[in-house]
Amino acid sequence: MLDWKNIDTVFFDMDGTLLDLYFDNHFWQELIPGVYAEKNHLPEEEGRRIVQEKYRRVAGTMDWYCVDYWTRELELDIEALKRQTAHFIEVHPHVREFLEKLHHSDKKIWLVTNAHRKSLWLKMEMTALDSYFDDIISSHDYKIPKENKDFWERLRQAKPYEPARTLLVEDSLPVLGSAHEYGIGHLLAITRPDSRQGIRQVDNYPAVENFKDLMTGF
Repeated sequence: MLDWKNIDTVFFDMDGTLLDLYFDNHFWQELIPGVYAEKNHLPEEEGRRIVQEKYRRVAGTMDWYCVDYWTRELELDIEALKRQTAHFIEVHPHVREFLEKLHHSDKKIWLVTNAHRKSLWLKMEMTALDSYFDDIISSHDYKIPKENKDFWERLRQAKPYEPARTLLVEDSLPVLGSAHEYGIGHLLAITRPDSRQGIRQVDNYPAVENFKDLMTGF
């Protein structure tokens, strides 16, 4: 499926791609609204409504991904709550095997995520995946999310790579869209970011359910 001989660099997203998105979906959609409602002595549904409205206001911006922003906005210790629920962090099936195989190849392997550094390092601490990567990049370092095609240029200016010979493995369709618009030459979508949810239909990009599908092709 992938033209590996024309790929020098592989960008991996983290949440929903390497890691099961269940942790984040549970944390932000279930845990946080409940904790917010309890702290503010609100009915659970009212707390959920208020939190969801706060989410909508900043969706697609850097604030959406920022632990410090949500700590201030919700007056909750987001970092501490993440640590308390870190046992839900899980690596997707066959990720380690594939990263190990790629690690011993001539490809450069970068983790490129929108996650805030506090979330990023917690997840690396829990999974030890950081040892596989030649570089680990958070979009917070560039103050622009991956959904904006300018991110890819800012990254290239700071850490040179050849877009046409780069593969992005990503669960977010808007991010794949921005990468395509910028000129990233090879794109691969993940169809099941959250193991508790069904497989998504992806029409515009090559797609796999998990990394087992890539093992034989590499």
